[in-house]
Amino acid sequence: MDAKPSAAPKGGGILRQPMSVWATAFAAVVAFMGIGLVDPILPAIAANLDASPSQVSLLFTSYFLITAVAMLITGWVSSRIGGKKTLLIGLALVVVFAALAGTSGTVGQLVGFRAGWGLGNALFVATALAVIVGAASGGAESAIILYEAALGLGISLGPLAGALLGDMNWRFPFFGTAALMAIGFLLISVLLKAPSKPPQKTRLSAPIRALSHGGLSTTAFTALFYNYAFFTVLAFTPFVLGMSAHGIGLVFFGWGVMVALASVFGAPLLQRRIGTVRVMYLALVLLIVFQLGLAFLGHGGIIVCTILSGIPIGLNNTAFTEAAMEVSDSPRPVASAGYNFVRWMGGALAPYIATKLAEEVDANLPYVVGAACCAVAIGILAIRRRHLAPLERVDIDHAFQDASAAA
Repeated sequence: MDAKPSAAPKGGGILRQPMSVWATAFAAVVAFMGIGLVDPILPAIAANLDASPSQVSLLFTSYFLITAVAMLITGWVSSRIGGKKTLLIGLALVVVFAALAGTSGTVGQLVGFRAGWGLGNALFVATALAVIVGAASGGAESAIILYEAALGLGISLGPLAGALLGDMNWRFPFFGTAALMAIGFLLISVLLKAPSKPPQKTRLSAPIRALSHGGLSTTAFTALFYNYAFFTVLAFTPFVLGMSAHGIGLVFFGWGVMVALASVFGAPLLQRRIGTVRVMYLALVLLIVFQLGLAFLGHGGIIVCTILSGIPIGLNNTAFTEAAMEVSDSPRPVASAGYNFVRWMGGALAPYIATKLAEEVDANLPYVVGAACCAVAIGILAIRRRHLAPLERVDIDHAFQDASAAA
């Protein structure tokens, strides 16, 4: 199996990056804004297109299902045409399909355009992580933190932008995303130097073959159940809040701020103190607590638990991403593709199942199922802990780097 590419040279803080990295990070922020963008306008979409919550939830399902499957081809594509061209194709697809989503006349059309959006997002997101890791100063850890910062910022700004634009018209957030992604396309076109193509072309089967590694498969399937709980909060809660687009947007902005802070500051600190795997355990337990709070507390409790659930989600986003990048001997783009293929399936399944359970059984049940999924994730970690032993070496390396820096 191919060896991992060497990390970027150590040196320089997380904020001292080449312009090409900032251009890619800006586009990544906008890409991640697309995840939570529709949250505040879900009730408005349902009302304007005469659709049920479960039908509207397919906006998430189609997006993440296509994103997950498309992850399997990202390495195959980028190893043949290069990272820059892959990024630009992904961005172009997002621009086209986000704009088309704004023209939708039926919920079926909107779901279909979101699927095309998901294809572009997969090509961009999987390649962006590899590009940032390769170009960033400060090594792989700084690059991953920068990537997670872009994710957290995008997730926090998405609901806010969706609320502000959606309050004028539910179509405007889609047009706004298309415009911002077009800016990202231009920035990357100008500022990102085309990296050299990998010396070997990636096989289509490479991401699936990479999952035969015990550590990567453990990380991926634990993340699948975790992501089910994550996207139960993100996709179902807007229907429970019973608030205006502005209210929903502000709640999820607060949630996104928690995600960003926990990803960038909380996770690295805790990883050094207690180790990556223990961070996963801690975050999953906290997410169980908040899921049960969402199920059984009143309206005020739902708002508080929604916002605070961003903390364990942010911790896990960083811990799982770093684990997927470091736990196996696969090249990072291949490991990322296999990992994301599995974990995004949780994002595809949760929105539709959660809303269906609420419509046909009980409104509390989606969160109880989400908590149960976190418990399953904890069980997978406990049973397959030995496969994650390589992460202890990574934690020791980080602690040694901190000690050297302090000296």
